[in-house]
Amino acid sequence: MARSRSSFYSAIEYIGPRPRKPKKSSFFGGWVIVVIALAAGVFFAKPWAGNLMAAQNGPTNEQSNILINLLERSELRGERLAAEALKYFGREITYDPAYFSINYPNGDVPSNKGVAADLVVRCYREIGHDLQELIHEDMSLNFRLYPQLWQSSQPDKNIDHRRVQNLQRFFSRKGRVLTTSRDAADYQVGDIVVWALSNADTHLGIVVPGPEGSGDTPWVVHHPAGGGVKWESALFDYQILGHFSYPVGSE
Repeated sequence: MARSRSSFYSAIEYIGPRPRKPKKSSFFGGWVIVVIALAAGVFFAKPWAGNLMAAQNGPTNEQSNILINLLERSELRGERLAAEALKYFGREITYDPAYFSINYPNGDVPSNKGVAADLVVRCYREIGHDLQELIHEDMSLNFRLYPQLWQSSQPDKNIDHRRVQNLQRFFSRKGRVLTTSRDAADYQVGDIVVWALSNADTHLGIVVPGPEGSGDTPWVVHHPAGGGVKWESALFDYQILGHFSYPVGSE
């Protein structure tokens, strides 16, 4: 007896994916992942955020004071020089290249005025080296070895030590001449750097540590034209003409 058409189709069973039981939502699973992600983000972003804030807002007096207290306890000449440089950060000092008649030795222009060279001279005096006297004595004996740029016929103890080119020549004669590479590892705290600016002027500053979290590149303290004394990551912002350590030796 033939099987009817309807009975044939009625024997076919539905074959498909097996229904799954709905899973219970885990309250802790999702939140744990979120918390871990946030914690990792904070951990890795904190140094970057700190550098960004420092770049936008600049370092603080509190940060400089922390470094000053640390550097002042050092027996190394370079670190003591850096401490003196950091003390000028934040002071109200007007950039003023005017000629002043000053005492000799240990003469200085008014304390609320100065240029880049005055900053360096003041810092060296604090560690026992009067560049006004040292440069005047050397120029008195070797005047023609110094740059002849100011139509001077003889040394002038009022202004010679306030000129970057004279400081550069003195450091090259009496100090240690170092590399002018762009490798941060070649620059030590307390080194002197001379730059060429875009307007053809020369400029100089003192290599110092950066604030905590600023990375491995040394910072500088310097007094640029038109502003006050700055503590910033500007070591490689200009062409480096000279790099010196003075006096020779670390003590």
